[in-house]
Amino acid sequence: MQITGLTNFQKDLLKTSKAVPKEMPKIMRKVGTKARSVVAKRARSDVKKLTGNYHKSWKRGKVFIGNEGAMVVRVYNSSPHAHLIEDGHRQVTKDGQEVGFVRGKRVLEKGMVEFDSSGVAGDMISDWVDELLEQNKL
Repeated sequence: MQITGLTNFQKDLLKTSKAVPKEMPKIMRKVGTKARSVVAKRARSDVKKLTGNYHKSWKRGKVFIGNEGAMVVRVYNSSPHAHLIEDGHRQVTKDGQEVGFVRGKRVLEKGMVEFDSSGVAGDMISDWVDELLEQNKL
């Protein structure tokens, strides 16, 4: 996810501040929760068929440091058949004969593209930096 909308001044403040490491996981959890809600909404619109607890199983993971040193939060579906809806699956009869293939819906991918293009994350982080400035933590 690319964060746009931050000014150069705000980026410099984030790099030099000592309060950011303590406060950053809080805003990342909020951004992750917002991303989860966007993806879940997309799933409800794309997957009309009620398949177990698929729609109820969208979750936001913990905040952690990724490979490139950036803070990352995951959005995932904990339902055991989510990968079948996401990636697609073979259709077989009871005899084991393949009848066809059901294409994947790619709900998570489409939902994250929708969330990235909306600019909500950048706005949330920009507001957070402004709030830190007002509280004199930066």
